[in-house]
Amino acid sequence: TNESAPSAEQSAAPEEYVIRFVPLNDTGIDWCANAETIYLECPQEGFPNQDAEHGRDALAKTDEFTKVGGGDAGFDFTKICNNGEVAGEGDCPAEPVLGSGANEWACTRDNVTGFMWEVKTDDGGLRDKDNTYTWYNSDANTNGGSAGSENGGNCPDEGNCDIEKYVSSVNAIELCGFNKWRMPDIEELRSIVNISNYSPPVDKVYFPNTTTGYYWLSVPDARNSSYAWGIQFISGGAAQPGKYNSYNARLVYADDSNL
Repeated sequence: TNESAPSAEQSAAPEEYVIRFVPLNDTGIDWCANAETIYLECPQEGFPNQDAEHGRDALAKTDEFTKVGGGDAGFDFTKICNNGEVAGEGDCPAEPVLGSGANEWACTRDNVTGFMWEVKTDDGGLRDKDNTYTWYNSDANTNGGSAGSENGGNCPDEGNCDIEKYVSSVNAIELCGFNKWRMPDIEELRSIVNISNYSPPVDKVYFPNTTTGYYWLSVPDARNSSYAWGIQFISGGAAQPGKYNSYNARLVYADDSNL
């Protein structure tokens, strides 16, 4: 061929794109159905190859399946104290109470994906379940063409009620020992959705105080810069509300040191 090979600069992926390979959680469906009834044992004659017959959720019903922590179906979660210690280790009790103290539960680690998740409180503080935020991102490289709506939410951290400032506030206290918390993308937040549960579709033991409204994602809508993605925690579906809306936020910490 007469075509010249692309240069190294032309072949290199843009720096803002990072490929991350993480294991997948299952759906949480560990029961089968027939034409008339749900929550049946598997398999069901005449209704083969159902969701619950495959993947981690199916394996979780066998003696060969071992979890690091606990959780519904094939999910595997561990409670982490504010001091960064795992439940049952160091000064973190085996069953820590939820709160903001050093030896109280503040985060949940997903032992499948490796993601660390902020756990909401019900104490009127920084991470209270009822606090809401508008979508705001001042970085023109990642906000989709519109920064969004600054400080338009409802939270006790006066002047800081948008997602950008909420991230900064949580990093300032080094929640669970980390200062690189951020907003999740759609697949990250969807990884804790358990569609076997409803309103909210999560493991309620490891993610208490989850409200049924929208939780913002870091991702702006590619079609309209005034909108961004969110997941509604009634059924776990995703949509693109306007950035001016005041919704909840759940932060994630992902260790990128091995990328």
